[in-house]
Order: sequence, then C-alpha cells, then structure tokens
Amino acid sequence: MDKTIKNVGATALAAALLGICLLSSPAKADVAAAEATFKTKCAGCHGADGKGKEAMKTRDLSSADVQKQSDADLSGIITNGKGKMPPYKTMTADQVKDMVSYIRSLKK
Repeated sequence: MDKTIKNVGATALAAALLGICLLSSPAKADVAAAEATFKTKCAGCHGADGKGKEAMKTRDLSSADVQKQSDADLSGIITNGKGKMPPYKTMTADQVKDMVSYIRSLKK
C-alpha cells in the first residue's frame, strides 16, 4: 500500500509539473493570421506593406517612431483607435496580440 501511495504521489507531481510547463510557456503569436487580418482591416489605409499612404497621411508601421511604442500602446491603438483610425473592438485579445507581433515583424 505504501508503494501505491508513492506511485500516485509521483504521478500527481509529474502531472502538476507538466501542467505548469504547459501553462507557463508563452503562446506563439499567429503572425500569418494577423497578416491576413491586416490585409483585410488595415492595408486600405496603411498599405499592403505597412509603409503607410502619403495621401492619407497614415503612419509607416515599420518606422522607428511606431516600433518604439510599447506593446500595450499598440494594443490600445488597435482596440480603441486613434485620430482617424477607427477602433477594432471586435478583435479578441489574442488577435490584437498577434497583430502587435505582426507590426513588430515589419520593423526596418
């Protein structure tokens, strides 16, 4: 009976450690999905390459000025809008996070 209790304890410990590892691993951003979303929601103003459109006076998302902003700042702009940019409240938190990763991938 002692051996059974030890085995159950070891199994429970192993399961707990596995759960901690899985839950603490950062989720990979789905940059491909964000790129598709960018093309449908953002490219009309920011251009397909994210460089902005001079006629619309939109920002170059690859510029140092945009890239130096924090992830929280970029997330806030995506979610709440800024200036002429409309808010995208229909995007989930994960989609916004992925979009920030996509914007980071545009860095010069």
